[in-house]
Amino acid sequence: MQDKINTIDEINLDEDTLKNKYLTFYTEHQLFGIPIADVVQIVGVQEITRVPEFPDYAKGVINLRGTIIPIIDVRLRLNKEEKQYDERTCIIVTSINGSYIGFIVDSVDEVAKISEANISNPPKMGSDYVSTYITGIAKLENKIVLLMNLKKMLNEKEIELITNLD
Repeated sequence: MQDKINTIDEINLDEDTLKNKYLTFYTEHQLFGIPIADVVQIVGVQEITRVPEFPDYAKGVINLRGTIIPIIDVRLRLNKEEKQYDERTCIIVTSINGSYIGFIVDSVDEVAKISEANISNPPKMGSDYVSTYITGIAKLENKIVLLMNLKKMLNEKEIELITNLD
């Protein structure tokens, strides 16, 4: 699978162009969305080198054009059943706290413009962890999209563990 987009820097988009735009993707038949501004690049699945003592959801690292990027399997992070990767499986590369982190998703759907009027607050589930990274629920045509903040999917200690590889 070829790269779906160039890096955001290469596209040279201004903030207004990125406003209210989300990359939507599927994980276990559920549609999620992340702000397009958080996306550095989308690549197909490639060989992942396992790293000892990484958590189960951290599949290892890839070498993307000379940059070592830790890889998180979103299915496993969401406590879903592991699935064999196929030609639709993608890695969404993001930048969190100055470090690149890749997130494996079942498939990428589209870049969608979602107005704030179509976004509701997520339901309150007590102190449940999910409420920290689900930022909203959006209506998009006939679909429901759970909006995520990938930066909150991992806590600071987990980010440090998987990004401090030296």
